[in-house]
Amino acid sequence: MTRKPGDERPRWHPRALNNGLIVGATWRGVARLPSWLTFGIGHTGTWVAYHLLRSGTSALIENLRGMFPDLPEQKLRDIALRTYRSYARDTIHFMRSVSMPPDALRAQVSRLDGAALQEALARGRGAIVVSPHFGNWELGAVLLRRVAAVPLSVVVMPEPSPAVGRLRTDLRTSVDIETIEVRQHLDTALRIRGQTSRNQVVAMLIDRHLDRDRVQVQFFGRPAFFLRTPGLMAYFTGAPLVPSFVYRDDDDRFVVECGPAIEVGRNGDRDENVQRATQQVAAVIEEQIRRRPHYWYQFYPFWSSQETVGQP
Repeated sequence: MTRKPGDERPRWHPRALNNGLIVGATWRGVARLPSWLTFGIGHTGTWVAYHLLRSGTSALIENLRGMFPDLPEQKLRDIALRTYRSYARDTIHFMRSVSMPPDALRAQVSRLDGAALQEALARGRGAIVVSPHFGNWELGAVLLRRVAAVPLSVVVMPEPSPAVGRLRTDLRTSVDIETIEVRQHLDTALRIRGQTSRNQVVAMLIDRHLDRDRVQVQFFGRPAFFLRTPGLMAYFTGAPLVPSFVYRDDDDRFVVECGPAIEVGRNGDRDENVQRATQQVAAVIEEQIRRRPHYWYQFYPFWSSQETVGQP
């Protein structure tokens, strides 16, 4: 597919957060070291990252300022540092989860609210789980598959580092989660449709658009672009959109929230129906981020990137 001017997407991660060397070393450390030591290394390492990865830190602060303009600068910086630390802990938790037996995983969860998802599956048309880059979405997939026994596929973008992509895919495969990597639009759509037709769940991240695959919403009182594909596939398949979130409570145990289920209308204008449903998803996501801003992992200038969408 040839990109047109204005379709270029920003680099979503500082290289040091998502390269094969760092992610591979983290995996080896998690596999071999005691948990208290891996979390301690992560805590120290993210302090270093906060100070050295200036582009990522500046982006976090800029994004927070756009959402909470009345917060003082030091408070924004405190949340940014906490975001790095949450990201590290969530990465370690996910890597540790794949080797845990189901009972041990279940013990890590304080609440799993999957009623909306189970109700959607009871209707027999599958479901499309949509999440932002918020909290531990990778662990959420593991919990839904191994604790709630939900048949699950995950749609992902190719990683900038092939080594990171292989590692993440292998980890999902080890817990019987299928990875659908976006390659060609038609192929991806057919695979999603095939999964929902078998009454399975397809999970997608929605708060970063891909080139022209976008729909405009109001987000924190400002225009922003979310991915259009989830709403479009819900329109074609009849599967509802189910916003889902995984975050840690005050006791460092996990909360899983699925819902409410959002239907994409089949009558009237298709694009308007898709936009309306995506706006409902955006409102649910905004509420979660307002409560827990340190779990929104956008290490690039989210708001300023919206302003250049479609510009030559």
